[in-house]
Amino acid sequence: MALHSFHLKADWPGLRNDVGTIETGNLKTEISIPPEMDGPGIGTNPDEMLLGAAATCYIITLAAMLERSKIEKESLTMESEGLVDVTNGIITYKKIIHRPKLVLKKDASEKDFSMAGKLAEKAESSCMITRAIKGNVEVELEADISKAK
Repeated sequence: MALHSFHLKADWPGLRNDVGTIETGNLKTEISIPPEMDGPGIGTNPDEMLLGAAATCYIITLAAMLERSKIEKESLTMESEGLVDVTNGIITYKKIIHRPKLVLKKDASEKDFSMAGKLAEKAESSCMITRAIKGNVEVELEADISKAK
């Protein structure tokens, strides 16, 4: 087993509604509580970061699977949405919805088209972040796969 270690430094100089910083590798940003939770909304927040981690992991995993399967794409873009429930002061991350839009080359075969759909589904369950949050946060996929015109 080969363990990889990632490190993050955090600084939180004040109280609840202040602004802190995080730094890890190529990411350095301010952090605070989002305005939806009565915070200042400066920089990013844990909710956006979890959504970003899940989306980044998914889209990279899908791109790698397409490459390994030799399926050529015209473009791969995605919008993701995180749904957070705030009830009686208790905050629960409920669901992440990924909406990838994959456009295959116009000469893609029906086999490539079918395989791309299967890979879109498989990438969701293969992603390290999706596996890490499984059982706590539902991850849903709404893939849009088409051919270039």
